Amino acid sequence: MALRYHYLMRVGIIGGGQLGKMLALQAKAMGFHVSILDPSPHAPAALIADTHILGSYHDIRKLREIVDACDITTYDLEEIDAQALAALEAEGHAIAPSPRILQIIQDKLTQKRYLAAKGIPVPRFREADVLDEATCEAFGFPLVQKLRRGGYDGRGVMVIEDARDLPRALQGPSLIEEKIAIHKELAVMVARNASGQIRCHPLVEMVFDPAANICDVVMAPALVEKHIAERAIQIASDAIQALEGVGIFGVEMFLAQDGRILLNEIAPRTHNSGHYTIEACITDQFEQHLRAIAGLPLGETDLLIPAVMVNLLGAPDAYGPPLILGMREAMDISGLSFHLYGKAETRPFRKMGHITIVDHDVHRAREKAQKARQIIQIISMSQAEKHKGAPA
Repeated sequence: MALRYHYLMRVGIIGGGQLGKMLALQAKAMGFHVSILDPSPHAPAALIADTHILGSYHDIRKLREIVDACDITTYDLEEIDAQALAALEAEGHAIAPSPRILQIIQDKLTQKRYLAAKGIPVPRFREADVLDEATCEAFGFPLVQKLRRGGYDGRGVMVIEDARDLPRALQGPSLIEEKIAIHKELAVMVARNASGQIRCHPLVEMVFDPAANICDVVMAPALVEKHIAERAIQIASDAIQALEGVGIFGVEMFLAQDGRILLNEIAPRTHNSGHYTIEACITDQFEQHLRAIAGLPLGETDLLIPAVMVNLLGAPDAYGPPLILGMREAMDISGLSFHLYGKAETRPFRKMGHITIVDHDVHRAREKAQKARQIIQIISMSQAEKHKGAPA
């Protein structure tokens, strides 16, 4: 559907989390009117949006309400009623990325099959709705079980080394994949607009927290050889071109120890691995997404300065209203930018914010980031007594 860019263009965002908040901030900077749909009255994006529709992402009446009110609707999460969105799109509502793409990506098995059929390199996989020993033996141990739907931030994934791990397997329709001997985990933000223009941000390297199985650190640029970076970016671009996606997409990949580059998963939205772009790139991922869905030319994506992003997670035993410790001391580190998401409750390993450190030397930026993460703690207000006297 052709869109006309105009003053106070009405943009809808399904989801009001931190991605929705940062997208809404950029939309307001671009002069857009912003509506969000989120079930929580305290959603982070509610602080920014012009209109907050309270309701479920699976309520067709609420989905209709937001698309009716907006020129273009997008989303900041995948767990939406994609079938309802597809019906609304068929009626003529502009939704990007297309619900057709959302339906492919929501089911990890469907996503893998689609990419493999398009010639995109992915780990060896098969359907495993019943995870029994015979199926796993035939496929080959060790392997990785992934629930087909709903997994995020380390949830819905289980490494199964041998048959003794099967009693701990996740319950639900799954796929199984070969366990890759990983050298590095890589990611790239790929944007595409309706005219087919594609722009990629620099390739980044992700480091995961083994305790939480969640992305912990993102380094830009990735410390890989030039030909590896070029190959990874080409694979990511080919995948988004194959999907005919409109918007920005987070493409996660494995660099295997044997040199293979394999696409792991695609997120049809802005992504944690692209937060560094706010400080470090000519056009950040949020502006680029808005450009893409509004039918505008895509922005330049050059890296202006190396950067390291660190997620700020809730402390392992923290539940309740958050208290940030060490912010004043951390802000004294040169090149550091602080982003708190405004979530009303902290939980163990919940993403509560992030910091980005820019420096002309990426190794020095990493050292500063490690120093900052040792200073900052996000605890709950109920734990404050234990930390009396600690720097704020």
